[in-house]
Amino acid sequence: MFYKFFIKQLCYLVCKSSIMVGGQAIMEGVMMRVPGYYAAAVRDKSGKIHTHRNKFQPLAERYNVQYFPILRGFLHLVDSMKIGFKELEWSANIVEPQDKPNKIQEILLSIFSVMFTISLFMGIPYVITEFGLKSQAYFSHNQFNFNIFAGFLRIIIFLLYLAILSNLKEIKTLFQYHGAEHKVVYNFESGKEINIQRAQEFSTRHPRCGTSFVFILMIVTIFTYSMIDSAFVSIMSIELNMFFRIVLHLCCLPVVSGIGYEVLKFLASKQNYSFFRYLALPGLLLQNITTKEPEDQQVEVSIVALNTAFGKRLTQYQGQTFTADAIG
Repeated sequence: MFYKFFIKQLCYLVCKSSIMVGGQAIMEGVMMRVPGYYAAAVRDKSGKIHTHRNKFQPLAERYNVQYFPILRGFLHLVDSMKIGFKELEWSANIVEPQDKPNKIQEILLSIFSVMFTISLFMGIPYVITEFGLKSQAYFSHNQFNFNIFAGFLRIIIFLLYLAILSNLKEIKTLFQYHGAEHKVVYNFESGKEINIQRAQEFSTRHPRCGTSFVFILMIVTIFTYSMIDSAFVSIMSIELNMFFRIVLHLCCLPVVSGIGYEVLKFLASKQNYSFFRYLALPGLLLQNITTKEPEDQQVEVSIVALNTAFGKRLTQYQGQTFTADAIG
């Protein structure tokens, strides 16, 4: 089904949450990641909940770079993408069992997905900006002006993209599971007994959500891409055409995403201060679109995912309070 493509896009963009316990909404279910393991729970059409659990060691720990800012953030996102893709494929096969597509189909779908994302969030904003500022010599040659204009266009496109897709039934269900995942993460972090009734008392909006990360990343790109473009133009003494600008920005995306991770981590650690709560507010408000109030059955699936991920170790953490320090 074509809607699965959009579900995967949204999962990669916005449906991730926090760690020590980290989560992600998947098709008709939730994936939870805890220290050393991750697990997923999915409800099939008959109502049965399927689970599976895997060992996990973050790349940052494997290469002993967890204390290196920016690099650890990029590696953390690589982990999230790798696990997220695997669990999405697993959940899709549970919800709608089908013959495995051949390698050519998988490659073509992956290429289309990458090209669609680049075109939507880079190509379109850059084309509009380039033509819009063409008649204004000062603005068109100023890299900050170009990137701030393109950056705001990117944010507008992102908001429209979410608003349009959120009206689809399947996407609404995905966002409900996203909300269920947040509630259960909050329940765990509170140290209170984890159950459906308790989890439903918590908010669907979480300060360390992937939605907040994407919004922060879009703001960070305005400033980082402006500096990168200005430095490149000054050193190379050439004008950046649209194609070269996209290639340059894609090459710098690991650094930019790492910076975005550090910004989100810092803001999340300062939520006791009003000033930093205000800075995090846009990302939280955006979650009014990407999370919905879940039904009890959806919260149940999220709890099953958490219990499966921890296994018998859950008793070691119960009764303690935790504050997640990054996105997962």
